[in-house]
Amino acid sequence: MTNILSHSGKKATACLLCLHLALPAAAATENTDPRQRLSAASPLWLRAIGQLTVPGLKTEQGHARHHTERCSATLIAPAGELQAELIVTAWHCLESYRDLTRTITFTLLPTSSTPLVIGARPVADGGSMAADWALLRLEHAVPQAEIPALALQPGPPDPQRTVLMAGYSRDAGMGDQGNVLSYDPACRITRSSATLGYSNCRAHKGASGGAVIQLNDRGQPLLSGIISAGDGQQDSRFVPIVALRSALPITALTPGVQPR
Repeated sequence: MTNILSHSGKKATACLLCLHLALPAAAATENTDPRQRLSAASPLWLRAIGQLTVPGLKTEQGHARHHTERCSATLIAPAGELQAELIVTAWHCLESYRDLTRTITFTLLPTSSTPLVIGARPVADGGSMAADWALLRLEHAVPQAEIPALALQPGPPDPQRTVLMAGYSRDAGMGDQGNVLSYDPACRITRSSATLGYSNCRAHKGASGGAVIQLNDRGQPLLSGIISAGDGQQDSRFVPIVALRSALPITALTPGVQPR
């Protein structure tokens, strides 16, 4: 690669000037983060999004090694249900989960003085990155009076409405290495289909499995999608809830129905 510092004359001066002017703009773009951290001023329903810790096994050079996947997941229940026992996350968060004797844990309010840690077992999943979703059942239900769960959006997300994207991003900035819930409060869907959506929301590794939320006409929050991936800037991918509704048990969709 040619070093522009080795040149002389007007061309080199112009190149250096362009580089000097570009640096502040680039730095400003990188430092602009629209996300917020969960706080007392945040909507109460954001507490339904928790940390998911998955003990896994990965094979490297023919040898299996233990690996812990840290993702996000969302507590779900039909509107009007008194308790919630199901969570949704991204399929790839469970990809290395092979030893069923080890327990997946779901942690709500991890930064509070009394975090709620519950074991979870897989129920159903999409099976690949093309259908990057998974459903798990908690070992015991969470009363909605304690932590309100999110109801599912009945149809596809509305591209004309803003979305909120929330998860435990593991960036060193707003995400604090995944120790706190961070969320982009008002971003946009850029394109979508029945099986995959894209947005300009900011999400980092660790937010996978987190929530994409829209408010309905009455201002009620509805889970519109599950975070699949994000580049840490303005491009993130999610699975619309409509893509997995047919695979969900009736207990996730209809209030008052008891699991068998």
